[in-house]
This record gives sequence, C-alpha cells and structure tokens, in this order.
Amino acid sequence: MNERQDWVEDVKTEVAGMAKEGVNHPSTAPVLTGAAIGAVAGAVLPVVSWPIGLAIGAGFALYQRIKK
Repeated sequence: MNERQDWVEDVKTEVAGMAKEGVNHPSTAPVLTGAAIGAVAGAVLPVVSWPIGLAIGAGFALYQRIKK
C-alpha cells in the first residue's frame, strides 16, 4: 500500500510542477507528445475517439515519466 501512496504523491508532485512551470517543466513536452500521439491514434481507430486517445496518451506518457 505504501508504494501506491508514493506513486500517487509522485503524480501529484509532477502534475503540480507542470501546472506551475508550464512548458519549462521537463515532463511537459513528453506528456504533450503522448497526448498528441494518443489523439491521432484515437482519430484513426474506429472504437476510440480522439479525446479518449488524448487522455490515454497523456496518462501513459505521465506514467512513463514517473515510473523512471
């Protein structure tokens, strides 16, 4: 349970830093890139719409940044 709490705290810290620093934060570019890739994939795939793809892409990119 403690690992999960640490992960949640890492997400909160990362998102707060991105909100505070904007494009100057090191995680902003990878997360925006993931969001763009997800949006394109969502537009191409018949089952998923682009907003869902955008959210999934951004979430995956953020997860990859925090996991490291």
